[in-house]
Amino acid sequence: MSPRFANFPLENESILIRHRGQMQEEVFTMSHLRKVDHIAYACEQGFIEKWAWFHIEVEGGTLINRIDDVRPDDPDSSMKIWCIDFGDFGVALIEGIDRKLKSQVTKFVERHGDHSCQHVAYDCHNLEKFQTHLKKMGGHPRGATLVRNDGFGILKQMFAKGYAEGDAAEANFPEYLERPRSNHTRGSVQMTFSEQAGRGFYDQIEDAIESGDEEPFFDFSTMPKNWTPPQPRSVKAA
Repeated sequence: MSPRFANFPLENESILIRHRGQMQEEVFTMSHLRKVDHIAYACEQGFIEKWAWFHIEVEGGTLINRIDDVRPDDPDSSMKIWCIDFGDFGVALIEGIDRKLKSQVTKFVERHGDHSCQHVAYDCHNLEKFQTHLKKMGGHPRGATLVRNDGFGILKQMFAKGYAEGDAAEANFPEYLERPRSNHTRGSVQMTFSEQAGRGFYDQIEDAIESGDEEPFFDFSTMPKNWTPPQPRSVKAA
């Protein structure tokens, strides 16, 4: 919420409704992103249980989904994905499944180590609006936007290419998404993960590996050569 309305009484619906459009406009001006949605960690084979125990028993998360094979019909490779909810954000643990070929997750762990961060997902106010802005500024999505009904409404997800040029299997990358808001919970979101989403980004990375696409996420040639950082300013807690 905008700092201007941080202490606004939520029980006063009539006044809140009158200001809602202005609040939304201020938030959109400040940022395209709402918050961190989830962080995905790649685990060494046989270690996903260890890290699930850590996030659940030590940090206090709740296991909300466990998918032990996102591509059970693929003779080459696949991955596990276990999803842990912390209320306002989530953790996704992934582990490679090697068959005829080495899983892209196994390759990632070999490059970066056990429990290394593969990607961070950011929840957007308006994903389509942000995508238009991102592409105009020089950003490159990995593939098509994934759209599905997660039981609470339409969820949109966009996986980007790797931050650094190189093998798509070994690259760290961002994810941008827009979760459906629940009217009765004043704009909050419901944390969900699915086999479809896990398979979707695995497939996109596999396609990039097969085609030899090593292009980085962002083309910084659009950055003005005389750009300088703005002056720091304090931001009040919402």
